Amino acid sequence: MSSNPSGFDFSNVLRNESILASMQKAGGGKNMAIPTAMKTGTTIVGLTYKNGVVLGADTRATSDTEVADKNCEKIHYLAPNIYCCGAGTAADTEKTTELICSQLELLRMNTKTQSRVVAACTMLKRMLFNYQGYISAALVLGGCDVDGPHVYQIYPHGSTGKLPYTTMGSGSLAAMSVFENSWTDDMEEAEAVELVKRAILAGVFNDLGSGSNVDVCIIRTDGTVDNKRGAVEPNDVSLLRAKINRSDKLNMKKGTTAVLSETFTPHRVTLDDITITPMET
Repeated sequence: MSSNPSGFDFSNVLRNESILASMQKAGGGKNMAIPTAMKTGTTIVGLTYKNGVVLGADTRATSDTEVADKNCEKIHYLAPNIYCCGAGTAADTEKTTELICSQLELLRMNTKTQSRVVAACTMLKRMLFNYQGYISAALVLGGCDVDGPHVYQIYPHGSTGKLPYTTMGSGSLAAMSVFENSWTDDMEEAEAVELVKRAILAGVFNDLGSGSNVDVCIIRTDGTVDNKRGAVEPNDVSLLRAKINRSDKLNMKKGTTAVLSETFTPHRVTLDDITITPMET
């Protein structure tokens, strides 16, 4: 005789209703349609070089098969010496990094010391593991502290790895092929930046979920940071659009529509129009 747990559990009510509706719509049986996750796409990378860390990301945000944003910012601020690239659901990556950013700020105020990269990694992995992968955030964490430059890869389920270079997202295989071929120890900054640009461009041109421009963030061991938005714009169409001669008839000039009359009545607010609600204490 099996014992049933006491109490009520309504955590899967909405999920079960959605699955039941899909089954009824498909007629049940083998044609049952189970809800699937939304497809996402991104190429994010990070590597260490002699004097710091270089992070890179593309700027395309997709909604299934449509491009939702052509200039999405995927390199997020965590601390003055730590930045994080996010792949997955845009809202999840943005809000996750915002939450950890505030926690790192409180930790700095309490300890009066610089934020450690491993501390940011621990906070992120604990949060993601707590949600068991339901937060769609695959992250590349990079920064410099008293122990030197660090790059971590963080998966949505909370597993992490400390690597000299790494890639994440749907275009990660194309980017990794560039890193595996060209990365070396003790690279100069200029070489590292160019390698990151090439890796992101490999994802842009070989992955449908990645595209638009290349953003680069350089974090140095001396404490300086250089965050470059639009470091590379391979799909710039401004020159092509400039060659198109538009007819002047399509431009509506001022005065095209006649204004018959104009009136202006100022709205005056008095204390009788204001409702005061006492604050709950």
